[in-house]
Amino acid sequence: MLKFQNVDVSIGKTPILHDLSVTFDKGKINTIIGPNGSGKTTLLQTLNGLSHVTGGNILLEGDSFLKMPLRERAKRLSFMPQFRDSAPNISVYSLVEHGRFAYMGFSRKMSDEDKQAVQKALEYTDILDYKNRMVSELSGGLQQRVYLAMQLAQGSDYMVMDEPMNYLDYPSQREMFDLIRNLVGQGKTIIMVLHDLNYALRISDRIIVMKDRTIVGEGTPEECLGSQILQNVFQCEVDVINRSDSKQYFFI
Repeated sequence: MLKFQNVDVSIGKTPILHDLSVTFDKGKINTIIGPNGSGKTTLLQTLNGLSHVTGGNILLEGDSFLKMPLRERAKRLSFMPQFRDSAPNISVYSLVEHGRFAYMGFSRKMSDEDKQAVQKALEYTDILDYKNRMVSELSGGLQQRVYLAMQLAQGSDYMVMDEPMNYLDYPSQREMFDLIRNLVGQGKTIIMVLHDLNYALRISDRIIVMKDRTIVGEGTPEECLGSQILQNVFQCEVDVINRSDSKQYFFI
């Protein structure tokens, strides 16, 4: 599991989060939700170094994540950021290769194992046919698949994603939904921020609710709905339609 213990967080010299404790369950989809400005992205960015931990500790499978060498961190946890200024003008294959950097020596020469990991990631995300295309030439939806493939190539058991549905139209959102859901069956632990409450409730095993830069509730989707924490935080009512294979949530 990934565990935050009484963590204080700053961006630059500005304190953002204080005395925050939360546990993300192993082998589950853990989703952080909350209004804009509630601290969701700041919390995640403690894991890629963009937010500075000034107090407390973060434990990954009992080991201090903050004390790990960067290469060790990268082998055990990968990160898909929310915002990218522009798509890089390199090939899809080259970008996915970046996921293997933690395993390469100074020569940056790929081993057969590295090549196999990249191949599997391209196949899983169904972008093998695009491997020689420039990332900058692709649609937003395909670019998002490329970044997911880079994460998969990294081979980490913990995959952190900040708004992975960004840039996607509805059919692409459904495809990404299925890709992420199936990763848990492969033994991955998913920790992500989602803006879409309907998707968060449908895909998640566990939900962490943030408001005013603190955690105000957590539990299964059913527990969060039953406690009224979602309705109170988002100032809405929720209607649930039960279908034969899933539930659909409507926020009023």
